Amino acid sequence: MTMMTGVRLIFLPARIVLISVLIMSIPYGLQAKALKGSKHDLSVTGGGGVKSSGENQMCMFCHANHHTGQAPLWNHNASAVTYIPYTSSTMKAHPGQPTGASKLCLSCHDGTVALGSLRHRKSTVSLDRGETRMSKSRANLGTDLSDDHPISFLYDSGLASLSGGELKDPTLLNPAVHLDSNHELQCTSCHDPHSNQYDNFLVMNNVESALCLVCHDKRYWATSSHRTSTAKPKGGMPKDWSQTAGASVQDQGCGNCHEAHNAGSKARLLYYASEEDNCLVCHDGSVGSMNVLNDFTKPSAHDVRQSRGVHDPAEDLVNSSRHVECADCHNAHAVNSTTVEAPAASGSLSGVAGVDLAGAAVNPLIYEYQLCFRCHGDSKNRGRTHVSRLDNETNTRLEFNPSNGSYHPVAAPGKSTRVPSLLSPYTVASQIYCTDCHAGDKGGGSGKTPARPPHGSKWTPILEKRLVLEDGSSENEAAYALCYKCHNRRSILNNDSFPLHQKHIVDVKAACTTCHDSHGSKQATHLVNFNVDNVKPDSTGKLNYVDDGNGTGSCALTCHGKDHNQTAYPITSPSPPALGKP
Repeated sequence: MTMMTGVRLIFLPARIVLISVLIMSIPYGLQAKALKGSKHDLSVTGGGGVKSSGENQMCMFCHANHHTGQAPLWNHNASAVTYIPYTSSTMKAHPGQPTGASKLCLSCHDGTVALGSLRHRKSTVSLDRGETRMSKSRANLGTDLSDDHPISFLYDSGLASLSGGELKDPTLLNPAVHLDSNHELQCTSCHDPHSNQYDNFLVMNNVESALCLVCHDKRYWATSSHRTSTAKPKGGMPKDWSQTAGASVQDQGCGNCHEAHNAGSKARLLYYASEEDNCLVCHDGSVGSMNVLNDFTKPSAHDVRQSRGVHDPAEDLVNSSRHVECADCHNAHAVNSTTVEAPAASGSLSGVAGVDLAGAAVNPLIYEYQLCFRCHGDSKNRGRTHVSRLDNETNTRLEFNPSNGSYHPVAAPGKSTRVPSLLSPYTVASQIYCTDCHAGDKGGGSGKTPARPPHGSKWTPILEKRLVLEDGSSENEAAYALCYKCHNRRSILNNDSFPLHQKHIVDVKAACTTCHDSHGSKQATHLVNFNVDNVKPDSTGKLNYVDDGNGTGSCALTCHGKDHNQTAYPITSPSPPALGKP
């Protein structure tokens, strides 16, 4: 043992020294080879856009040969700024100020310290073309890290359990992704600063989001269309996808919508600040099979472009203020092409929350109508009805209540046991979707499968087919195409259901909606709920319809210029008049 002032040197056996040198030199040699020529090689021979104007040493920009006061022999001067960490309403982790390796990475990547500002150099190492700090680019994260994947947080089994199964237990992670000695996730969990083998210095290939899925285990993702679709852009790339130009939706995986750094939308790290832009960039027909954007331009539409920054997964499902975003109806992690029969929700609504018939939140929903009830049920600021009704209910959940006098069979089979006008395959036991009526005007629904989604239509209110709402129109197949989609026109005009149908619809030119409420009637049978703009009280002040049973009933009202003082009539006609083909 030799003593020097303030220093103790211990001479180890040569065999131990040799073994130590061999162990350290192998990985260093591999790392140096992988680093050389990459963007992290800032030497004069570096391969990136930024490099030294004369410095030949490659490793010195991060490391020194001797003690620097900070592991791992760190040589770059640190940033002295306070960062804004990532946050969201659904996050269970608690990221604070960057620590460990992330703090070291940010000494360059926050753009506040010169790239050539080194501890063991008195003067800053000059870079080519007068470069000093990291230029404005995706690699420059700045000091606001709220638009970057969270770092420097404890990732343990407790956090995994809080995620509801959507974060994997850290003991099960792929060894390529590692936490630091404090069990915190750092920049180096995803990035290997010494190797750019997988581009962006990732620790593994991220095609099909393999790297993301090491930690994230999103519910439904395995069968989602965004996970399995082989669709590719029909023209140029729709955005700066992270994979190759020929990549498919499947190849992109999470990268279809999410960006780990400098994301456009901070919470949940979406590419674009406006939620809908992350969907419409592909669903404008450039990648997705359906041009949803075109539907939003139609006269009656669920136009998501009118609401910005309002949807939040943690919002109150029952009493939320009325707004519409793509994510209110579709779960991008769950959506799939599964088809079902009414009233079950199709795969396009998989993993979405809804409201049941009792007004309680249900997550995930089971039936399509439960999604519609979120906004068209108990929500605040409900709009007016399109037809002024005797019972002017704006809560659709209450209109379809199975305890009502009558209703279209959306939430339950209808109450009437005799509906002779029904077209096949409908029967009195059938149920239908909301989207059998409210859908895109290109049609396609049959009760067995949902129609084109209700993104937009030329017929108000987002109707699949035309339905005249005002009196005065001549009866024809086009005027009441929506009704005739399920009800046989010949049967209606032959008075099979009601002896005065032809008189009202053809002769008086009364609209179907003058007497019938398409959703339901709380008190009356046969969907009778008068349009009070056209139907007024009788001379005694009464306005009602009474079903006396056994095929009889009466009306008290003033309509088409006549006063009906509880006028009685039979509901069905034993011998309907002959009628030619309409």
